Amino acid sequence: MVFHPVEYICANYSTLHYINIHTHSHENRPHNRTIENIMENFQSMDAARNYSAGLHPWYLKAETAEENYRMLESVAKENHVLAIGECGLDKVCETDFHLQLIYFAKQVQLANQVNKPLIIHCVRAYDEVLKTLKDEAVKVPVIFHGFNKSVDLARQLVNAGFYLSFGKHLLNENTMTTFKSVPENRYFLETDDAIVKIEDVYKAAADARSKSIESIIEQVSNNAISVFGKNIIE
Repeated sequence: MVFHPVEYICANYSTLHYINIHTHSHENRPHNRTIENIMENFQSMDAARNYSAGLHPWYLKAETAEENYRMLESVAKENHVLAIGECGLDKVCETDFHLQLIYFAKQVQLANQVNKPLIIHCVRAYDEVLKTLKDEAVKVPVIFHGFNKSVDLARQLVNAGFYLSFGKHLLNENTMTTFKSVPENRYFLETDDAIVKIEDVYKAAADARSKSIESIIEQVSNNAISVFGKNIIE
């Protein structure tokens, strides 16, 4: 289950951008590129913006889950939908865990069908998430978003071929240590729903790796093009 992304050199492009691969707010800034997450009302998406679309485990309800999944299916192939998710498993929320498992598996299947990356939400359920990804024979890049766990878990996920995305927790020393352990071609940066600027996350990443912000921008751009395609920077 190891992916081998094509390497791109972003220096071929005239401008480098701060890429935010997971946010719940719409940013309209000239030097930023974002993937905006949407969890409902999928038909309301603006085709001029980039999205990830998925059923979040917090908001699954037995009486509406199948209808919402069918709506997700109907938009999953659209060009402005760059990824499926965030989806996954959460043992802290109140949603029935069996229901979570059913619709997480469905979204792994959907990502395989449309050949688009998965953005994963995982809380205290890494064993179950990894088992589902294996059982459903995931064939697309998988990104664990908002990662703030141990070096050992990071290494396990990276060795399995997955990507890790870091956000506000990069401002904490423990997460900074984990981030430094991740290979250059296996990380992304994000803001999620935090009140933090993506520029500040990039600065924290640059400080952690003792690199310039420009080099972090270029690396994330390379990674993003490899996983999401060139339209992420266009």
